[in-house]
Amino acid sequence: MVTELEIETALAAVRSASQLCSGAQGRLAAGDTLTKGDESPVTVADFAAQAVVCAVLTDDLGPIDMVGEEDSSDLSDDDRAALRAGVTALVRSQRGDEVSESAVLDWISVGSADGTTDRYWTLDPIDGTKGFLRGDQYAIALALIERGEIQLGVLGCPNLPNPDGTTGAVFLATPGSCVAYYGSSTRALPVRVAAPATVAEARFCESVESGHSNQDDSAQIAALLGISAEPYRIDSQCKYAAVARGDASIYLRLPTRADYREKIWDHAAGKFVVEQAGGQVTDVTGAPLDFSHGSKLEQNRGIVATDGRFHDEVIAAVTTVLDS
Repeated sequence: MVTELEIETALAAVRSASQLCSGAQGRLAAGDTLTKGDESPVTVADFAAQAVVCAVLTDDLGPIDMVGEEDSSDLSDDDRAALRAGVTALVRSQRGDEVSESAVLDWISVGSADGTTDRYWTLDPIDGTKGFLRGDQYAIALALIERGEIQLGVLGCPNLPNPDGTTGAVFLATPGSCVAYYGSSTRALPVRVAAPATVAEARFCESVESGHSNQDDSAQIAALLGISAEPYRIDSQCKYAAVARGDASIYLRLPTRADYREKIWDHAAGKFVVEQAGGQVTDVTGAPLDFSHGSKLEQNRGIVATDGRFHDEVIAAVTTVLDS
């Protein structure tokens, strides 16, 4: 069960982080980025966005459990002083000049929960950091999970072009509802998936980064389904937003390694946005995504998101290709 206060606060938190990231994108200096153990980049903006989201949530809701992507210990070494200062400066742009470095680290540390409690939030402060660094698409993704079930999803997509000509959108999904706020508007617009007449008329949405999904397999699956349209390639959980509002109808994230398991913060908000817009999201076998195993989708392989109408046909094609 999600409360109105939680909905309003989550929306405010993602909007604040979106503003921070928009101000930082394209203006990062040398030394504002580090590389994590899995070779993925993380910037001062990733840390600062997590701090801001956690600050807004705890200010209004009190203590929370949060499974966040970033870890404040990555900023703790003596040689990270410049990085800490850069993170603090960005947070001050949203929270005021009186904010201390220690307060920023404390806010980031709110995201250190392990996802084993009955009710917790999960956050990817910048999903698609490579897209963010290129000046392309990225998302701030926040979700609330209760007993393994998502109750609330908010996706901030600051660079997403909108049908009305504006740029930037925030998608808010609550049980039975998905709306979007375009540009600077406070007007909530209903969001629904597309409804192509046949699966052959559908359009794929996939990652820009080939390392995130097996694009050769995706091409074979498209051929099996008779889909000839060029895939819509876009970074981050903006792909879920694209499926939710009908820019595309199918999003595949196919396993690149047999042992790889997806992180919950990479999918929770986006999954809920698609589902509340009328779509369907499962793993590549057609099994529901299981968010009851901590920070990873331990019982699932890959992701298939569709507008729902042809989900079974897409799963059958995925199975044929992956089993061949």
